[in-house]
Amino acid sequence: MNGVRELVRVGLPTQFGEFQVTAFEVPTGLVYLALAKGELVGGNAPLVRLHSECLTGDALGSVRCECGVQLRLALRRIAVEGRGLLLYATGHEGRGVGLVDKLRAYVEQDGGADTVEANLRLGLPVDGRRYDDAAAVLHALGIGPVRLLSNNPDKARGLREAGIPVEGMEPLRTAAHSRNVGYLHTKERRLGHLRPSGEELEPAPSSPPDAVHLLGEVDPPADRPYVVLKYAQTLDGRIATAGGDSQWISGEEERAVSHALRAACDAVMVGVGTVLHDDPRLTVRLVPGVSPLRVVLDSTLRTPSNALLLDGDPVTVLLTTDRSTEGDRKRVRDAGAGIVVLPAGPGGVDLVAGLRALRERGVRSLLVEGGARVITSLLADGLVDRVIVGTAPKIIGAGKEAVGDLGITRVAEGIALRNRSVHLTADDILTAWDVC
Repeated sequence: MNGVRELVRVGLPTQFGEFQVTAFEVPTGLVYLALAKGELVGGNAPLVRLHSECLTGDALGSVRCECGVQLRLALRRIAVEGRGLLLYATGHEGRGVGLVDKLRAYVEQDGGADTVEANLRLGLPVDGRRYDDAAAVLHALGIGPVRLLSNNPDKARGLREAGIPVEGMEPLRTAAHSRNVGYLHTKERRLGHLRPSGEELEPAPSSPPDAVHLLGEVDPPADRPYVVLKYAQTLDGRIATAGGDSQWISGEEERAVSHALRAACDAVMVGVGTVLHDDPRLTVRLVPGVSPLRVVLDSTLRTPSNALLLDGDPVTVLLTTDRSTEGDRKRVRDAGAGIVVLPAGPGGVDLVAGLRALRERGVRSLLVEGGARVITSLLADGLVDRVIVGTAPKIIGAGKEAVGDLGITRVAEGIALRNRSVHLTADDILTAWDVC
């Protein structure tokens, strides 16, 4: 078996169904894990994901890379097909340099180096991985031609050179985060990787725009996050009917962009009125990405214990004031949410204090999705850096507007917007501006 030794085989139930996991010791002394579903020998080439070990992304949920998202997406793809293999390659941490040197490279990146330059500054190889061991495991399993789930042509090349025919590559399309977009661009530009968004595959003209591009340049002040307002409205500027109905103003592609924007930010925030009226989850479901921290402005803790955004992952934090009772704070904590008590402001929670508290928790980018009172207050207080508006081809007449009274009496005093960006989806127009 080419020096490969099978150590143990057992069923492994996962959130994506049951896989047969086999541990192999490979010639270099490392242990590789093969997670198999279905019969892999004979028939058409199975889906195979050769996943390079990444403790920070796979286990700890880091968004400096897209590894954890790719791992779960690959398992899901294999489960949907009902046949395939995920081969987890240990010894590949940090493109083969190891965990500690990868963290040292992160320090260099924080100083301005890209991922290639960071390794070179430390005297490390740009990519020290080899694929002989992976090919040896595939040979031991009796797997011949494969369809490779990867954005990295070097993996296909390495497997072919080691005797595994690769019939084709199927990209893993993931939603970028503002924290890893530079890393992804470097992999594409300097290492020849396919773009995770799949845009290199000649997208249809109506493909949704890149959410990270819509965000603009994320450059947060020292005392608060970079704040992005995002809302959908009708052509006549309404975000809901007079009766409060707002589902669905925008089309599915525009909503997918909203989810991609969530995946690109550290946190997403709404007011308690949105929670009471719409009961949103505020998670990423329409794109393959990481759901951000969920934040609710709720000065008296009216959020119900059964609100959907208190259920499951990710973490939810409620920003409240001393107007909330100890009983309600305990109720919300028991439901799984965090509580931050802040000074009161004119409309509820003091927004400056709230944003400062989020920045202190490590939130660099904040997506605000409503409601109208929150949007209006943030604009009035000069706390917005970017505005993104989806305009739907609908006219409903009287209804609720996104922005209320800002106390502006002359057009010349209006909030100025610059650096306009316009994108089209199948149904809607997306416009984005920086706030002056």
